[in-house]
Amino acid sequence: MSQSDQETLRISDKLRVLAPGRLRLVVLGEGLFSAHALPLGGDVVVGRGDEADIRIDDRSISRKHAVLHVGEPLRLEDLGSANGTRVRERKLGRNEVVTVAPGDVVEVGTVVLVVQRDAPGATAAGPADAGDPTPERPQAGPPEPSGPPFLVLDEAMQRLHKLVERIAPSRINVLLLGETGVGKEVIAGELHRLSGRARGPFLKLNCASLSETLLESELFGHEKGAFTGAVKTKAGLFETAAGGTVLLDEVGELPQSIQARLLRVLEDRQVLRVGAVKTEPIDVRFVFATNRDLEAEVARGTFREDLYYRLNGISVVIPPLRDRPAEIEPLARGFAAEAARRDGREAAPALSVAGLDALRSFAWPGNIRELRNVMERAVLLCGDGPIAPEHLGLGKAKAAPPSPGDAPNLKGERDAAERRVIVEALEKCSGNQTKAAKMLGISRRTLVARVQAYGLGRQRKDKAKGDAGG
Repeated sequence: MSQSDQETLRISDKLRVLAPGRLRLVVLGEGLFSAHALPLGGDVVVGRGDEADIRIDDRSISRKHAVLHVGEPLRLEDLGSANGTRVRERKLGRNEVVTVAPGDVVEVGTVVLVVQRDAPGATAAGPADAGDPTPERPQAGPPEPSGPPFLVLDEAMQRLHKLVERIAPSRINVLLLGETGVGKEVIAGELHRLSGRARGPFLKLNCASLSETLLESELFGHEKGAFTGAVKTKAGLFETAAGGTVLLDEVGELPQSIQARLLRVLEDRQVLRVGAVKTEPIDVRFVFATNRDLEAEVARGTFREDLYYRLNGISVVIPPLRDRPAEIEPLARGFAAEAARRDGREAAPALSVAGLDALRSFAWPGNIRELRNVMERAVLLCGDGPIAPEHLGLGKAKAAPPSPGDAPNLKGERDAAERRVIVEALEKCSGNQTKAAKMLGISRRTLVARVQAYGLGRQRKDKAKGDAGG
């Protein structure tokens, strides 16, 4: 056994003794894949030097690059590294400490670290991960969703969960459809957890968050010197997720050039890095998600028809929160408890009857994501008292319950309720769409689309002209 393997064994044994698989740190990079169980508490140094608890042999890593402060919550601190530490795409300052959660992606130099929660019975990485080209990967479940687990209280969600259980073991491509914030990432995590690939990584990428050049590099990888700044060969997402699952969120936002390359990957199960002449085989399960009507995008010519039929092996439609009323209360209480824990409070504040009625009657255009934001804000505003309607900031918008005679008008009522919510949010934010979108728990792009659909942009312009003329 080489000195490097002995060192890996020493570290992994140390971590295995301290914690039999509670949280793990997955290391992904060029020629790197290992997983290390984290202790129940204490500090774990990540770096290239012999003194590091988790040693990563990569030149972009400093000898003592960063430290994980393991506890509740889990925190990460940069130790003045040469090439920096990034969390959620933000570079940390020297000795800056941030909270990280299962599923968060951390970049140390050119290496990616993913905090994951083990399934019961999983063990830490051993020397096979360091030297065996085809190791048996340790059990690693999907990123933990923030907030309560996957709920199946509503009848529609019970049917959806049964469908997920049925298709999870297969290799068929899955297209998740639903409004922004309905929990598409959570469903993708369930597909991974229930599949035979649960031992591999679960990696995701938001296709709308990167420029075309960066998106191409992240998905397919690149060779050294392929473009300015490509100082080192880098494997793309499809290669680093080998044996696991890839979620491409907002797939409807892909540029046409990337669509053509993705189609080739789906057909050949091979990837060609940017600047490369030789393809590399891949072994991943694909899950796609979008809040767009891809059939309409195909008709408009903005999305390739052949790609649509290739990625849409089976569609899973996730209903909006307003159609899952049984889940509103448990989700709200779960988000309140989570926010209270983060704030160091011993118990979550109570939810008043009036507050619960307000939650149940709201339209929830931003769905579960909006509910989470509302409850986090309410926990801050309510102090020691129960959460009341005034702490929720929901306004007067309601989602009228359906009745036999009103069914044809239900969509119109919901549209009207959503329109009122957007108007109130824009007024509270003085017309700032970025702030209004954050308040609603939806993306700015979605808000702009709603503003245009409801003609609110014209009203704002007319009002501005009236104010100027008056």
